[in-house]
Amino acid sequence: MTFLLGSGAGFSGDRTDAAIPVVRELIRRGQPAALIFETLGERTLAAAHRALRDDPNAGYEPLLEELLTPVLDDCLKHGIAILGNFGAANPDGACGVVAELAVRSERGGARIGRVHGDDIRARLGEIDLERWEAESRELPGEEALISANVYLGAEPLVEALALGAQVVVSGRVADPALFLAPLVHHFGWAWNDWDRLAAGMMAGHLGECGAQVTGGYFADPGCKEVPGLARVGYPIIEVEEDGSLVVTKPADTGGMVTERTVKEQLLYEVHDPANYLTPDVVVDLSAVRVEQIGPDRVAVRGIRGKPAPQRLKTTVCYEGGWQGEAEISYAGPNALARAQLAAEVLRERLTFRAPPELRTRLDIVGHASVFDSDAGDLQRSVPAAASGDYRLRLAAEHAERRWVERATQELLALYCAGPAGGGGVRRQFQRRVCTASYLVERSDVEAFAALFDTTLFETKMANERRVAHGAR
Repeated sequence: MTFLLGSGAGFSGDRTDAAIPVVRELIRRGQPAALIFETLGERTLAAAHRALRDDPNAGYEPLLEELLTPVLDDCLKHGIAILGNFGAANPDGACGVVAELAVRSERGGARIGRVHGDDIRARLGEIDLERWEAESRELPGEEALISANVYLGAEPLVEALALGAQVVVSGRVADPALFLAPLVHHFGWAWNDWDRLAAGMMAGHLGECGAQVTGGYFADPGCKEVPGLARVGYPIIEVEEDGSLVVTKPADTGGMVTERTVKEQLLYEVHDPANYLTPDVVVDLSAVRVEQIGPDRVAVRGIRGKPAPQRLKTTVCYEGGWQGEAEISYAGPNALARAQLAAEVLRERLTFRAPPELRTRLDIVGHASVFDSDAGDLQRSVPAAASGDYRLRLAAEHAERRWVERATQELLALYCAGPAGGGGVRRQFQRRVCTASYLVERSDVEAFAALFDTTLFETKMANERRVAHGAR
């Protein structure tokens, strides 16, 4: 029987109502199904570890409650498993949120699976680390470390489902593994059935970025039109036991599923189409066929698999000093020339008002910014327009916050000490995160799943209800 994989989110900060039509369609179809929330990026995880360091009750996906509240009850009622890496740095905290939401919807006793083993920071000095081939950074000292997390595969997620979990919470796992796990659990695929594992992994790859395969991040007016982008439907991937799959979306939603949207997502972040590395299988896309078989229905065939790699990717995040930004606007006649003059004034001031270690970049947004160099070569070479609306942006980076603040203060001073007509200054500062990628031996990773004890949260919610009832 066909298994349905629905996407509820493609990154942290995604639309919190996206899963509603997906779940509605999964229920309507009445087939075995799972709903996947992919909310974890490398810097998202570092930010979560920082949040946990500041507050032991933080460190998981900040929008978790908003994401799950509209759909949790329906999923539990209709047997739709939920899997998500929204545990981030604090899976236990995320499990607690899920437990409380379940009790609120009168579904106390919901079985929540918790994946362990991705966080290896405490063991970083004792395991065999190999630098990823494209990595140039040295491993930082212990004092600078924020996090070190292995990209786990689908096995502990499958283990959680086998324990009867209705909701599976993880930290760092490979994004498509969230989709592969319910397929392995449902169809009973073997861990050396490379072609089926590869097909399941690519079903996850197609669904992991949410609307990116259904018309999101695709529209280009006049070139690539996408209908109803404001209500774009998130993907549903239909997977058969033999690994064949079809990409579609809920009826009555915006967006579209076409050969082009599927091909773009199929190749997204794939460095070598013949050897796409994942924890569970090496995927070969060199013979893939993509075919439109109906409105908003695209079949993907010919996915092949090879044995899984011996090492797993590990992302190490560490403190990178401070970064600051400051902006000021220039508009009206001769605005670009005034913005360019302001940039030159800043460059000159920063040559004698800042230490040599300070790194800076000046962009003129609306003229030359995205494609310019740090030195501003493009903005100097493009002729100035007579008038317009421009935003001068300064970015500064240094190990010490005081130098970043001083650099951005120089932009603030342009109010009265720079060209005419500047206004709307905005300044902000934040700690900078750097990442480095390493590979670890599978034998050094201790990944497993366990059911989360929800008793404490169910008792807490029951007591709160009794107190509220007594107050009335």
